[in-house]
Amino acid sequence: MEARTPPVLLLSAPRTSTAELIAQAAAWRGYDVADRAARATGRRVHWYGGPLAAARLAGPLGLGLLEPADDWLTHVPRSLLRRCVRLTTLAEARELRGRVFVKPPSAKIDLLPAAVHDDGTSLPGGLDGSTPVLVSGVVEFTAEYRLFVLDGEVVTGSRYAVYGRLDPAPLDAESRAFGRAVLDATAAALPSAVCLDIGRLADGGWAVVEANMAWFAQCYAAEPDRVLDVVLRAAGPIDAVAERDRSYLSGSVGRPGSAPPAM
Repeated sequence: MEARTPPVLLLSAPRTSTAELIAQAAAWRGYDVADRAARATGRRVHWYGGPLAAARLAGPLGLGLLEPADDWLTHVPRSLLRRCVRLTTLAEARELRGRVFVKPPSAKIDLLPAAVHDDGTSLPGGLDGSTPVLVSGVVEFTAEYRLFVLDGEVVTGSRYAVYGRLDPAPLDAESRAFGRAVLDATAAALPSAVCLDIGRLADGGWAVVEANMAWFAQCYAAEPDRVLDVVLRAAGPIDAVAERDRSYLSGSVGRPGSAPPAM
């Protein structure tokens, strides 16, 4: 009987600490781990790495990359968000007066760092004014947590920061409970495999920070093998993407009828 060719976990270079951890977990499962797309051509491929490389490779390699909608955060119930958030353009944000927090809606826009601005005049001028941005009120998170979610359930996670400083630690009961409350209210509007960040506020309450693609998220103190479960679903063969996830495919990349990007 002819042996089946194992699937490939393709990583972008240079490898991050998370990439090393999930590469080891994938190798234990029998995946080939590769850093070059040539080794993945014609194979069933999963991806972990940056969005710019992913956009180049997804079409040629037949990848389906899941990510939350840009405006997902704006639809989270106010009781879970604890601040005003709206999706607008960079041009409109530059006109704002008063202290605001501005960030790109996803990690794909890497020239605009998430930051608090005294007003819109300090936003960078080199980017196109039509660039989408999320604008929100300023809140202080005393601790922030990352949850890796599969089919509406937290499969693993980690605290990653305390007062804005990197400080990984396991999830605690309160972070798990708030994560459950957020997913009860919002999971239907998220991909089946996603990364959800939440945080404890200075007043002791909790709030949603953001949601992001799992295939470009650091695991910190989360269990690498469970992180891999989420990554494999979030960035795998386009023909394996479930119908309920097709609206969360990254842009037009990998959608039926779309032209593949140039290598």
